[in-house]
Amino acid sequence: MSVVRVLALLLVSAAVVVAPARVAAAGACAAETFSNNRVYAACSDLPTLGASVHWTYDAAASSLSVAFVAAPPSAGGWVAWGLNPTGESMSGTQALVAAPKDGGAGYGVDTYDISGYSLGAPKAISYPTTDLAAEVAADGRVQMFGKLTLNNASGDVVNQIWQVGAVSGGSILPHAMDTANKAAMGKLNLVTGASTAASGGGSLLRKKNTHGILNAVSWGILLPMGGIVARYLKTFKSADPAWFYLHVACQLIGYGVGVSGWATGIHLGNLSKGITYSLHRNIGITVFALGTLQIFALFLRPKKDHKLRPYWNAYHHSVGYTIIILGIVNIFKGMSILGVEQKWKTGYIVAIGLLGGVAVALEVVTWSIVLRRRKTEDKAYNGRASNGLPLSM
Repeated sequence: MSVVRVLALLLVSAAVVVAPARVAAAGACAAETFSNNRVYAACSDLPTLGASVHWTYDAAASSLSVAFVAAPPSAGGWVAWGLNPTGESMSGTQALVAAPKDGGAGYGVDTYDISGYSLGAPKAISYPTTDLAAEVAADGRVQMFGKLTLNNASGDVVNQIWQVGAVSGGSILPHAMDTANKAAMGKLNLVTGASTAASGGGSLLRKKNTHGILNAVSWGILLPMGGIVARYLKTFKSADPAWFYLHVACQLIGYGVGVSGWATGIHLGNLSKGITYSLHRNIGITVFALGTLQIFALFLRPKKDHKLRPYWNAYHHSVGYTIIILGIVNIFKGMSILGVEQKWKTGYIVAIGLLGGVAVALEVVTWSIVLRRRKTEDKAYNGRASNGLPLSM
C-alpha cells in the first residue's frame, strides 16, 4: 500500500472519529474564537438567550472542558451555565456563574450548588472544577471557561441549564422571568453534540406553576372566603340558612381543588429525587390532613341543641383558622421556592388584603348588629319584668 493511500485512510478515519463531535458546530458558534489559544472539539448554539456552549469531552477521564458564551441583559451583568444531575430544572443545578469582580474591573467565576429557586451563596459543587476564568469579548458578550470532572453516572447525555441576569451594587440580581429565561434548559449529548430544549417546553415548570396556582386558589382564597361567610353572614337572620350552604360550598370546592394541588406536589416530589423542601412539605401535609379531618367532621356535626355542640364548634373553628393561617404561610413559602416574579406575590397580597379588609368591615358591622340586638333584648327583658310577666315563655 502506497504512502499516499495510507495517509488518505488516516485522514478519512480521523474525519469519521471527529465528525460526530462536530455535528453542532455548523452554526454561528463555529466562528467564535477565544483567548489563550483555547480550542474546543464541539459547540452548540443554544435555543434561547443568544447563548452558545463549546466543549471538549474526554469520556475515559470523565473530563469536560467547557466555554459558555452569552450576553448579559445589560453591561456588567452575569451569565451562568451548569449541569443538573437530577433533572431539567434550576433546583439541583451545579452552576458556574461569571460576574464582575474587583469593582467591575474584570470578571470572576464562582460555583453554586443551587437548592431551590434562588442562587444562594457560592459553594463547592459536586463536580470538581479547575481553570475557572471569564472575560468580556469584543462584542460585549461574556465568555466563561472551566473544566469539570464528571462522575461515571453522568453518562454522555447531560441536563444543561444556562441563564443571564443583571448586577446591582455588586450583588447578583434574580434573572428575568421571560419566556426565553424560563426555557433556558435542555439536554446536551457530549459525544454527538446534539442539543435539545427542555422536553415539553418546560413541562416541569408548568407543573410547578400548576401546583402553585391550585393551592393558592384553594387553601389561600376559597377557604378564607368560606371562613368569612361562616363567621359574619350568619349574624344576618335573612341569610339563614343560605350562609351555611355557601360556607359548605366554598370549603368543599376549596378542598377539592386543594387535593389536586397537594397531589401535584407529591408528583413533583417524585420527579425531584434528592431535592426536599422539608418545611414546605410538612406544612402542606399538615394542611391536607387537617382539611380532610374537617370534611369528615361535617358528618359528625351535632344538632344545635345537643350538649356536645359547643365543643364541636370550638374544634371546628380552631382547626379551620389553623388551616387558613398555615395555608397562607405555605403559599408564600412556595412562592419563594419557585422564585416567582414580585408581581405575583403582590397580586396575592392584594387578594388577601381585600379579603382581610372585607373581614374587618364585616366585623364592625356584625358587632354593631349584635350590640343593637342585645340592647333591644335587654329592653324587652326589663319591660317584661316591670310588668310582672314571666321572663320566659
